[in-house]
Amino acid sequence: MTDPISHFGRIAQMDSSVRKVAAKSEQTTDKAKAADVAAPAHSPSDELQLSDVARKATQEPQFDRAKVDAIKRAIQQGQYPLDVRRIAESFVAIENMIKG
Repeated sequence: MTDPISHFGRIAQMDSSVRKVAAKSEQTTDKAKAADVAAPAHSPSDELQLSDVARKATQEPQFDRAKVDAIKRAIQQGQYPLDVRRIAESFVAIENMIKG
């Protein structure tokens, strides 16, 4: 695979010790892809079962649409209360987290 910015392959950018491992990994991946192509098609009885966590993650997020619309209207009309001091303090806190 080529890096779209530097136009170097990933293996060329790695240390020599890592290159060997990456080359083996790519060979294994290529063999697996070839095996996938040669594998027969799945039967119609194949079934995918998602865990509860995965099922919840793929569902639409639940929120109060009326409240969101009311906030949007208030912002558009310039009636949404802003506490500039609190906003500034939040920015300072974020900058401190970024700096470490």
